[in-house]
Amino acid sequence: MTGRYEHYEDQVRERPGRRSSRPRTKDRPAHADAEVGMVTAVDRGRYTVDIHGRPVVAMRAREVGRRRIVVGDQVAMVGDTSGGSDSLARIVRVQERRTVLRRSADDTDRVERVIVAGASQLAIVTALADPEPRPRMVDRCLVAAYDAGLQPLLVLTKADLADPGRLTEQYADLSVPSVALAAGSHPGDPGDSGDSGDPVGLAALRDRLRGEVTVLVGHSGVGKSTLVNALVPSAERATGVVNDVTGRGRHTSTSAVALPLGHGGWVVDTPGVRSFGLGHIDPTTFVHHFADLAPGAAGCPRGCSHDEPDCALDGFVESGQAGAHGRARLDSLRRLLRSRTGD
Repeated sequence: MTGRYEHYEDQVRERPGRRSSRPRTKDRPAHADAEVGMVTAVDRGRYTVDIHGRPVVAMRAREVGRRRIVVGDQVAMVGDTSGGSDSLARIVRVQERRTVLRRSADDTDRVERVIVAGASQLAIVTALADPEPRPRMVDRCLVAAYDAGLQPLLVLTKADLADPGRLTEQYADLSVPSVALAAGSHPGDPGDSGDSGDPVGLAALRDRLRGEVTVLVGHSGVGKSTLVNALVPSAERATGVVNDVTGRGRHTSTSAVALPLGHGGWVVDTPGVRSFGLGHIDPTTFVHHFADLAPGAAGCPRGCSHDEPDCALDGFVESGQAGAHGRARLDSLRRLLRSRTGD
């Protein structure tokens, strides 16, 4: 039948949504020409990546899948990697991570949250006064650092208000290095200019940071953002005020960002935290991260929780083998264990 209702085969359109019958290949592009850089910031699906000092903005490509990309990740990119104002590259591969620093929302939450990848050092920033130091917070960060394979470093701010020795003595047996910073500066401090207004001790801290990728962690109000601005003046990180009663301050850093140091290395500034959850770490490994107590666990009965009457750690501490602060350190360990069991 012919006429205006006649359909010709070459005029027939496919039904919308119909899939092609052509088999899909499983082969993915190798992207051998991809450039590799380090993620320095993440903002609403856009990633700032450093390629030998050149910042490039990129988005994730489909082949990356649902894997989360965080600051410190080494990623391979294709597309426009010129770093121009209107350029946009594609992240096609995330390199294997050397280290991963994690925390959970609290000790009962088993969901881990990756903070930074690829770091080599964890700087635990603690004020010596206003607000008062929190050794239990330091212990939590030490456990997280050892679990992640990072070298810990104590950075003690406001040393002009209190003696740092009171806190550093508690960690002397662990051989945790520390740097104390005091307000102002003086010409006798090597590397610190008397006219710069930089804190005393900043030169010593720079030496500790040189060549490392260092994550800065600390609760609000300890002066972390002020410290970052001294280390990287171009950072212009916002600073806040601490409440004299509660010791709390507003979160002046809202997201992690990696900043290059002029003398080599990187610092990763992270949002201030009020707690550092360890829910993602097996509690049976906690004692191994207390190096001053771990040898005493050899005398514990099998399956010892290290928080029971037969625990050998009590005798180990009483004998003085755990150092002058052994009892305080054991109390800290047991607080961490109880936070996991809910006791």
